[in-house]
Amino acid sequence: MDQQPGTRGEIRDFLAGRRARITPAQAGLPTSARRRVPGLRREEVAVLAGVSTEWYTRLEKGHIAGVSEGVLDAVARALRLDDDERAYLFELARSPRHASRTPSRRGDVEIPGRIQWLLDSMTMSSAFVRNGRTDIVAHNPLARALLAPLFDSATTDKRGRPNIARYIFLDPAAPDFFVDWDAAGTATAALLRAEAGREPRDRALRELVGELSTLSPEFRGRWAAHDVLMRHDGVKRLQHPDAGHLELTFQSLDLPLPGRAVHDLIVYTAEPGTASEERLGLLAGRDSTTACA
Repeated sequence: MDQQPGTRGEIRDFLAGRRARITPAQAGLPTSARRRVPGLRREEVAVLAGVSTEWYTRLEKGHIAGVSEGVLDAVARALRLDDDERAYLFELARSPRHASRTPSRRGDVEIPGRIQWLLDSMTMSSAFVRNGRTDIVAHNPLARALLAPLFDSATTDKRGRPNIARYIFLDPAAPDFFVDWDAAGTATAALLRAEAGREPRDRALRELVGELSTLSPEFRGRWAAHDVLMRHDGVKRLQHPDAGHLELTFQSLDLPLPGRAVHDLIVYTAEPGTASEERLGLLAGRDSTTACA
């Protein structure tokens, strides 16, 4: 079974992009002033991976079905892929085994009641569940208060469910809320790219990417870079309309749910003793007061 055309294009652009970013010197190869391409040539990648140039050329054109894990590992090492990029390459290789020719519309996975209980029990942390398309599908009260600009944005769907990517790239107020908007945009596009590798036939994901590509030049540029990110954590700086400046740590945790759909539990916390902890506490207290009113 050969690769579907869309997946072949993903493989071609991904591998060519990774090849272009590595210099011969970085790869320990001789350099020449007469090079006409950025990065490594295909034949150089083939040498580093221990395969023929013809074979690697065919692989870079997207003919990846049936390739062994050992060969994919060798290519990943030759291209110096990080863990997320390597996982993405393997997802692309597996995609024809579970993909149909016709894009499908996946139904939303129901979030079990026990997950909502878990979220609600976290009273001093903002916690929410995000699916692979960056929809916020469940949240606790503090997440609703902290991420009020997302929930109140015109980019939310008819159910009032925010989509992080749509907010970041389509709401003009997003750069005011996300202090490090550029980094947030880059990470979000990379998360969507990773999801596209896992679910190449997801119609809703295709529609989202098409919408963002049409309406946002900033998204188009990031999408064309073919960067991938399987999980995102670190420090988030927010300028909240009520609480002011917040510097929070956030952690992404895999949340096993039925089916293949990817869900992450995202938790935002503040360092103890900081002004951000006090401000987050004020948001938590205000939300508790509102809930009791």
